[in-house]
Amino acid sequence: MIVELNISNFAIIDSLNINFTNGFNVLTGETGAGKSIIVEGISMILGGRANKNLVKTGKEKAILEGLFYLEDPNRVNNTLNDYGIDVDESNYLLISREIYANGGSVSRVNGRTVTLTMLNSITSTLVDVHGQHEHQSLLNINNHIKLIDTFGDMKLKDLLNNVESKYEDLTKEIRRLEELSLDSIERDREIDLLKYQLDEIDNANLLNFDEEVIIREHLKMTNIKEIIYKLGEVSDILDNEIYGSLSLLDGINKCVVNLKDIEKFDSRLQQYNATMENIGFELQDLSRDIKNYLESIEIDEERLEFLEERIDTINVLKKKYGNTIDNILEYRESINNRLEVLLNNEKEIEKSNHKIRDIENQLVKYCTCLTDIRKTISKDIEISIMRELRELNMSDVVFQINFNKLNHFTPNGWDRVEFLISTNRGEDLKPLSKIVSGGEMSRIMLAFKTILADYDNIPCLIFDEIDTGISGRTAQVVGEKIKMVSNSHQVICISHLPQIAALADTHFVIEKDVIDNNTITKVRKLNEEERIEELSRLLGGVDLTDTTKLHAKEMLEMSKMLKN
Repeated sequence: MIVELNISNFAIIDSLNINFTNGFNVLTGETGAGKSIIVEGISMILGGRANKNLVKTGKEKAILEGLFYLEDPNRVNNTLNDYGIDVDESNYLLISREIYANGGSVSRVNGRTVTLTMLNSITSTLVDVHGQHEHQSLLNINNHIKLIDTFGDMKLKDLLNNVESKYEDLTKEIRRLEELSLDSIERDREIDLLKYQLDEIDNANLLNFDEEVIIREHLKMTNIKEIIYKLGEVSDILDNEIYGSLSLLDGINKCVVNLKDIEKFDSRLQQYNATMENIGFELQDLSRDIKNYLESIEIDEERLEFLEERIDTINVLKKKYGNTIDNILEYRESINNRLEVLLNNEKEIEKSNHKIRDIENQLVKYCTCLTDIRKTISKDIEISIMRELRELNMSDVVFQINFNKLNHFTPNGWDRVEFLISTNRGEDLKPLSKIVSGGEMSRIMLAFKTILADYDNIPCLIFDEIDTGISGRTAQVVGEKIKMVSNSHQVICISHLPQIAALADTHFVIEKDVIDNNTITKVRKLNEEERIEELSRLLGGVDLTDTTKLHAKEMLEMSKMLKN
């Protein structure tokens, strides 16, 4: 249930605080005072899309905050735990929204910032809001089947999941069959293209192609002259054969001779000499290897041309089929599979048709079972709705749920469901949109809400002017029905009818005032005398006579008797 509501800088609300109670809460006030704005604020707290136009003019942001008490905390706490949000040990839940004039918004649950998706999953079982125009959804035949499914158990929900999954499989296979069923000219054109691409990739012999080795060899071949020149200089420095010129090896050999002559004078000189001799041997080996390398080098123009062609080929293939050789080979595999499908077109079409038949046979089983369950549920709904409507002063009503089988499957099965009604004795059953008045539609929606309240276990129901189009005795009956619902649910009702307001456990009045040229909305909880004044206003308008006040007092007394 909603314990406390705080709103600031929202539409014409400057600052507002409401402490709701258990049972039946009613809010009344002049037209335009801001009654529906409060409902709009609650909807946004629950995760409705933020509307920057509702931020009070001249303010940076609107702040909306709702404190909820969880009578069945496990339903919400499991979701909070999944999101890593702290759970209040006292079973309270604090939700806040900040809506900025620049269009942004921030949502928090128990102080933790959450996304709108997270917020909606947390609040989905807290409050059910019935707005002024929600009854329009009953006029949309597509919503009728959804309402029936709302009354279903886990068996129905599992069936719906199975139907949706199989319908998705069927859609995919039908698309595949359409692709297979190309006309012969288009198919031949695609086969020719795929064969050309396969030949182009296969002729490049990429399976035995080491791109890195080829690139390294090409780099060597294109720089062969520089290699010969530089390596020749190194060879000359190590061991040149020019008379009178001292090479590096000559210098090392001279060092060895000199050290040999003096090593007998100091043992350390022997170590130097040994090291120098080793350096000389290594340089001799290095010099010999370099000369052999130089003698083996050939400038092979044909090989260079071959390497360049290979690199050009792979670059062309990369531009067409993938950024790497692996990508090209993967693409080759995919088009080869596609080619096999096209070349075996008739077999593939036969396989696809067989698969479609199998899926359709499964769907027939699921949809048949789904229809049977829905029809069983519908019989119970018909009885319950007629009972509720008769209690709501529609004594001659006949309500029926009509089933027709579609000639195709849908994600919801093959049922076309429509609500039919006859509101007067002797009249034929007709669609809701053809027969129902505004007052009748309000009562039908209230009947559905009353029944659904026992199924979905949502603890708080909000009715925004559910009394549209009704008056007199019917208004009294509607009020009694709402009061009955409030025995097991918290109800918050926006109303303009005294018959309904008189039955409330807690009565708030919403007033609009002008302060310093600014229009603001205020909310007050009424005491006994103030309730008489407000009911008098609802009964008699601007001029409040003693008779009107007496009538209002009698209504309150009668309401107390009815409650008892």
